[in-house]
Amino acid sequence: FEILFFSLVLRFSFCQYPFIISIAAKKVIIQRDSEQQMISIARQSLVDKVSRRQKPDMNMLFLNVKVRRTHLVSDSLDELARKRADLKKKLKVTFVGEAGLDMGGLTKEWFLLLIRQIFHPDYGMFTYHKDSHCHWFSSFKCDNYSEFRLVGALMGLAVYNSITLDIRFPPCCYKKLLSPPIVPCDHNTLVGICDVTLDDLFQIMPELAHGLSELLSYEGNVEEDFYSTFQVFQEEFGVIKSYNLKPNGDKIPVTNQNRKEYVQLYVDFLLNKSIYKQFAAFYYGFHSVCASYALLLLRPEEVEILVCGSPELDMSALQRSTQYEGYQKTDLTIRYFWDVVLGFSLDLQKKLLHFATGSDRVPVGGMADLNFKISKSDTSTNWLPVAHTCFNQLCLPPYKNKKELKQKLIIGISNAEGFGLE
Repeated sequence: FEILFFSLVLRFSFCQYPFIISIAAKKVIIQRDSEQQMISIARQSLVDKVSRRQKPDMNMLFLNVKVRRTHLVSDSLDELARKRADLKKKLKVTFVGEAGLDMGGLTKEWFLLLIRQIFHPDYGMFTYHKDSHCHWFSSFKCDNYSEFRLVGALMGLAVYNSITLDIRFPPCCYKKLLSPPIVPCDHNTLVGICDVTLDDLFQIMPELAHGLSELLSYEGNVEEDFYSTFQVFQEEFGVIKSYNLKPNGDKIPVTNQNRKEYVQLYVDFLLNKSIYKQFAAFYYGFHSVCASYALLLLRPEEVEILVCGSPELDMSALQRSTQYEGYQKTDLTIRYFWDVVLGFSLDLQKKLLHFATGSDRVPVGGMADLNFKISKSDTSTNWLPVAHTCFNQLCLPPYKNKKELKQKLIIGISNAEGFGLE
């Protein structure tokens, strides 16, 4: 009996019961798994170099991405495609022609600028839905889906390197991203396809979902009053195209009897079939970096938190957890600082967080996880505050009064992009 008992104890693991593990604990597990993979890949690179009698160097231990600001997307796409074998190494970013050394800050800015550019409406990859305040995949057909793979890889790299992104995807996206959570060995297996409902469509296109809901509850004669068939129409580059939801769908009228089937097929078409190639490329990009059995621990909403962090800013919590160097929390300058910051609008508070940490999102563990530090800067009070985003550190001169501090702080946080030196 004792042998059986100890055998069961040894086999027990909390990872077998992910529902009892907090998201913060799951993040630690994924971080440790990522670190082990980084070490393993770096060690293998070193062994390969030595076995070929080549001189090793430090750069081989990292995923080194060099980009020009003027060609950010194309350079990033080329770098990640060319260095696919290095995706699981620690990420380091260099902006060509700039003097910044990446201790974490450049990486954060690279993510920020790249996401901002890719998700711009003019870029055409994603459609922004104002009613739901989220992005969704453009259904326009194209010849090359490599940029969708890039966005997936970016999300994977962010999770892998513990960086939060300001991406506004609906919850359905993360459900699809875990369908399945481990990439299937058979490349013919469909990926990114999940069961979707009208509730999923409400989170993306609420107006259309409301219309379909009205159709389901309509008490009149659906066939005579709506005159619809199992066919949908989409505008693509100014041309209206039609798609059948089932074979010969254009000849099958929607009736009171089959309207549930029509709605389900319509939702499935919009969220699965019409964007399959785009999402499959995105799926493979994400899993090319984040492939890990640790993903089996996560629910879709937890993947979203790991990718995006929390948008809810609690500056009072940040004040309580802030560390100081050269200042005491009772010093006049520090009291001025928090009086000003706590009175800021949400937009200015986000700018401050971005200025000091490289991101305006809150990590999984809350403000305390930022390890935010304010250091005394022994420069003239005519100077603006300086930030070291690699270390989440704000260097603050001892301004003489609250008005001066507020003025200099707003100027600093409102004009903070780039790592060039003059």
